[in-house]
Amino acid sequence: MSAKATWKVSAAVMASRVLGLLRDMLFAGLFGGSRWMDCFNLAFRVPNLLRDLFAEGALSQAFVTTFSKKLKAEGDVPAWELANKMMTLTAVFMSGISLLGILAAPWIVEILTTFSKSGAAARSYDPYELELMVTMVRIMYPFILLLSLAALVMGMLNAKNVFGMPALSSCFFNLGSMIGGAVIGYWMDPSWGPRSLIGFSFGVLIGGFAQLVCQFPALKMAGYRFVADFRWRDSGVRQILKLMGPAVIAASVVQVNVVVNSMFAYGVGEGAVSWLSYAFRLMQLPIGVFGVAVATVTLPALSRAAVGGISADFRPTLAKGLRLVAFLVLPSTIGLVLLAGPIVSVLYERGAFDAVDRMQTAGALRAYGYGLLCYAWLKVLQPAFYAIDKRWLPMMVSFFTLALNLGFNWFFVFVMKWGHESLALTTSITASVNFLILFLAMRKFAGDLGTLELLVMLGKLLAAGAVMAAVCVASDIYLFKDPAHLSFWLRAGVLALTIGAAGGVYFIAARMLHVSEAKEALEMVTRRFRR
Repeated sequence: MSAKATWKVSAAVMASRVLGLLRDMLFAGLFGGSRWMDCFNLAFRVPNLLRDLFAEGALSQAFVTTFSKKLKAEGDVPAWELANKMMTLTAVFMSGISLLGILAAPWIVEILTTFSKSGAAARSYDPYELELMVTMVRIMYPFILLLSLAALVMGMLNAKNVFGMPALSSCFFNLGSMIGGAVIGYWMDPSWGPRSLIGFSFGVLIGGFAQLVCQFPALKMAGYRFVADFRWRDSGVRQILKLMGPAVIAASVVQVNVVVNSMFAYGVGEGAVSWLSYAFRLMQLPIGVFGVAVATVTLPALSRAAVGGISADFRPTLAKGLRLVAFLVLPSTIGLVLLAGPIVSVLYERGAFDAVDRMQTAGALRAYGYGLLCYAWLKVLQPAFYAIDKRWLPMMVSFFTLALNLGFNWFFVFVMKWGHESLALTTSITASVNFLILFLAMRKFAGDLGTLELLVMLGKLLAAGAVMAAVCVASDIYLFKDPAHLSFWLRAGVLALTIGAAGGVYFIAARMLHVSEAKEALEMVTRRFRR
């Protein structure tokens, strides 16, 4: 695995996640934590769930694994033929799924609002909310087709060691959904009432189309030419579908948990779905920038290292990925937990998003942060099971963690009567349990993954993190006593200085403690400046 490639993908994904954050900032300013924003977020849950499954999950992982092996074993021509078969099959199948989703929208909304209609957390709502959700589900459902095709294109490019444009493609989604959604939304309702959210639903489709077509030039340069191929009785297609079956469940566990959390949150009270959504976006930023980036570069290498059995390169590649994720994500965890209030204030607190929204979103962000590192590790570890053809184990573990998530949610909301923060905490618990089980299982299949080395490194990083935490706590106590009374630019400036100082302290401490990843990062930066 190339650290240089990882940093390139990280930069591209960073741009995408920042644009996604700007999209959420736009929503927060226009709609805050209103019940209409809850409706949009809940309606987007199902297509977005399937987006996460296929864009960064089952289809992408299964295709990259099989396509990479075929490239290595048979060359370009058979690999491109397999790609044509999968593109055709995906287009036909996902078109049918999209049509089914449009027709079944009322039942989908009925399921999504199940937990809001009974028990201690029952809420009453305007029938127009349900009507609005049905309309938005119908508009956004074809998004699944566009993103499934985009996932295949991304997989082809990654297997050909082209990482930049696939990682940047999400930028085009965010730009398309923001610009297209805002234009149509304003045209439908200049006062930015609930009807304007229908415009943003159309914006989701515009963004999905942009994410697909922006990758076409790079794919053409890689040598691919699409020809519809309906000959689906093929060993490669069968292998991808075999991998996808359990992978759909295994790779989606956290995302399914998020949907379940939203179903519970809709009954907790007005704003809960939106607060969780805003917080989840912030948690996804370091995961997308670091966890997904490392996984994107690692998976093709793991797949090649698993051709004909687990080779000597497999364990070092996977262990390196886990250590790199730990080095990059641990400071993000500390920062998000200790600076949750100031971060939410700077990014969201304006317009319709008030101090109450800030405090509730910050509480959810802290709860999500506790499981951030394990969540990021899963992005690297889960695909490794598909590379060694042990796909059923992650699926079975996911069944267990889904049941665990549902049980904790029910207990926290209906028995303990806790708020929406408990739903975020459940996500952290299930992600941590999921990782620990899979890590122990991978040790059994592949041998020791440098566990002692990883633990020693974690000890050093925690020591460096403690110094960083002191900077964050001091800033929160003395500089952010009441962020609402500070001007935006003062809040932003102080937060930027705090993050810069905390990050610098963490990096210096890690370097002094001889963490190899810190040295590697420093060498990459200095090489850049020497050019």
